[in-house]
Amino acid sequence: MMAAGTPIPRELRKTPLRGIKIVCVLLLLAALPSCQLFNPKTPVPGVTSKSRLYTSVVDRLAPMVQPDIEKQQGPQQTRVLTTHAIGRDVPARYKRRIALQSLTDPWAGFSALEHQGLLMAELAGGGTDNLPALLDVMEAAVDRTSEYFKPIPFPGTTAQKEMVSFLTDTLDDAAIQREKALANLSDDERRFLFKHARTLADQFSPRSNEPAQERAAHLKLEAEFARLVDEQLDYAALLAAAQTVARLGNESLLQRLALAFQHRPPVAQPPPGITGDVLFAQQTRDGLIVIGGPGVNTYDLDRRILLVVDLGGDDTYHGMIASSGDIEHGISVVIDLGGNDTYTSDPLGLATGRLGVGLLVDLAGDDVYQLDQGSGGTGFAGIGILFDRTGNDVYMGNRFTQGAAFGGLGLLVDLAGNDRYTSHAFAIGFGGPLGMGAVIDRAGNDVYQCGDKYPGSLNPQEAPTAKPGDPAFQYLCYGIGSGAGVDGGSKKSDALLLNLAGGLGYLIDLEGQDQYRSGNLAQGAGHYFGLGVALDLGGDDSRAGGRTSLGAGGHYGIGLLVDAQGTDRYTPSGPKYTVSGTYDRSVSLLLDGGTGSDTYDLTRSTGLGDAEGESWSLFIDEGGADRYSGQSGLGRGTPDSLGLFFDLAGADTYDTSSETPTGTTSGRGNGRTIRATGSLFQDR
Repeated sequence: MMAAGTPIPRELRKTPLRGIKIVCVLLLLAALPSCQLFNPKTPVPGVTSKSRLYTSVVDRLAPMVQPDIEKQQGPQQTRVLTTHAIGRDVPARYKRRIALQSLTDPWAGFSALEHQGLLMAELAGGGTDNLPALLDVMEAAVDRTSEYFKPIPFPGTTAQKEMVSFLTDTLDDAAIQREKALANLSDDERRFLFKHARTLADQFSPRSNEPAQERAAHLKLEAEFARLVDEQLDYAALLAAAQTVARLGNESLLQRLALAFQHRPPVAQPPPGITGDVLFAQQTRDGLIVIGGPGVNTYDLDRRILLVVDLGGDDTYHGMIASSGDIEHGISVVIDLGGNDTYTSDPLGLATGRLGVGLLVDLAGDDVYQLDQGSGGTGFAGIGILFDRTGNDVYMGNRFTQGAAFGGLGLLVDLAGNDRYTSHAFAIGFGGPLGMGAVIDRAGNDVYQCGDKYPGSLNPQEAPTAKPGDPAFQYLCYGIGSGAGVDGGSKKSDALLLNLAGGLGYLIDLEGQDQYRSGNLAQGAGHYFGLGVALDLGGDDSRAGGRTSLGAGGHYGIGLLVDAQGTDRYTPSGPKYTVSGTYDRSVSLLLDGGTGSDTYDLTRSTGLGDAEGESWSLFIDEGGADRYSGQSGLGRGTPDSLGLFFDLAGADTYDTSSETPTGTTSGRGNGRTIRATGSLFQDR
């Protein structure tokens, strides 16, 4: 049931026959290592296949605790989850199917979200050849599908003419699909979407302290942006355009292209804005195609550039790099085959899909990405993809960066190297309304940071004497695997505001000794029908986060954090709702798998299965000699909620402060089960 007056997304208006065909293609996708041919009916919305490489921690641990939850808190769980069905009638537009499912059936929802992420990880690990299939799987999670398109066959030789024909024909096809996607938009509507994308990158905020009249005006514009994406933009055609463009990153193709042009003499005069050897330049109706030589080049890019393929060297890129330069130029691609490169972007200027498609592929080298707002694999009524195969890379971002989207898809994939990701907010796997954002990092000892810029709105109430930089001072993040909607507020006067449900954000790290540090609402956190998922499949990791972080949710939010194995350390600053903490009809799950001896230091926060306001929160540690310390939580729920804590094995240590109020963590210890209304603690 949709909320009254809520527009029905075009993607949900399907026939039964279409659904049957979609499922058939889904089965084929699971059987193919790389999807080269695309059926008109791609994965059914809300349903994914399962990874063949990675197994679900949710599915493994759920049967170990479900019987005890049902025995000890079955009626309470039913009451709490039944209240979440009211969320269907909350007047928030564009709720995703998986969000509504997760709120009322968290076991099924969290299992589906984890399987979705594991399949994404498997496809991303297969390299650029899998990008078209990966896009399909990602969009299916947010109820969107692509349409049929016939891929142009890859060249059979290394003849230069045949190579160039493939490039131009592929880009022509993508331009046709992109124009089809925009066909139902008037010129004024196209201009609005393109212009307002910059406003979103600069000003987007799920909640604001600005005056009500100004807030209402901003919400009206954001709602119109979302409406045009949902009702007027042919998103299936846009996705087909992105899948067409993604085939240019095929590594076998690029190897043959390098062989074809490596001995070609440079052109006499490089195009304006480009220095160094240029082996080929050709103007097309959609922009300039450039093939740069294997030496050092500089590229000052703007709307003129359709495609750059650089064969190597330590190169420097500036400007609009693989990003839509204006309304007429909606496709832009940059591919760099090697070298230690530096990218410095304009706003919305690197791998940004802005009413179109932006693709950047860097195959080798220790690279530096200096990302202005709205850059780094981002989508605003578009699809933006940043793919870096190898090297120790640095991603320095601002806001709305590194796998972030509003009304589109943003993706950043890094396959190898010790990488560093820094950002201020709405970053590193963020899904805004109608958005799907993801960062997938396959290997390396990585560092993720989000925050330290924008003060949290609750500082006056929760840290009135704290100053910026003080440990108690809160900063916003909304990232590192988070989804957030636009919630006008809780006052009666806010009821008529045009609220928008959140999207889906993923951060998936497959291996390495990683460090995570964030402000508020991050690391598997959801806000206002948004879904946040953080998956770490291996390594000894450390995590610090602010309020509503590390598997958390608020205001009908859904948060999932899975750390599959390793000896991990959690030190949230909070002060509330961390390490599986929820409030206001939300659900959260944190699973720490394996037998590592983990440390949970919650001396500055609450959490570990802490729920209030008709919420559901579950924490599970599979094994190891763990240490717990905290103010409040460890399987604590208010009488209208359900807070659950399970430690399944190991000789653990429980440190509770002498200042802890009686009853909040008292009695917790090895081999104990403590039950109260809304609360369950069990150490086996």
